[in-house]
Amino acid sequence: MLVRLKNVGATYQKAMVTLFCDMMHKEIEVYVDDMISKSKTSEQHVEDLRKLFVRLRKYKLRLNPAKCTFGMKSGKLVGFMVDPDKVKAIREMPTSRTKLEVRGFLRRINYITWFISQLTTTCSLMYYLL
Repeated sequence: MLVRLKNVGATYQKAMVTLFCDMMHKEIEVYVDDMISKSKTSEQHVEDLRKLFVRLRKYKLRLNPAKCTFGMKSGKLVGFMVDPDKVKAIREMPTSRTKLEVRGFLRRINYITWFISQLTTTCSLMYYLL
């Protein structure tokens, strides 16, 4: 793909979404030129990577080995530090018991909506109950 084209980023993104549509938001995330494989266990990670590599090979796509890292639990992604310890504060938040506390929780979680896929769908029942 020619780099000097004006819509090269959008074209690449659309191609990746088309090629990996069944894996997107489940096993991998693709953002511009970053591709992230995400798994809960190391065994699942190996299986997800195998599936990803098979797909890359099928469409004759290559990765730059100098830019690849495997098995990481944290790292910088799109300018943000992704670290399980940072998520700990959200996971350990006390359960909201009143309407006011639920509203406060939804406001706080809305701040990070960009990082959570399908957050609106997940929180829709709470919005409905308010």
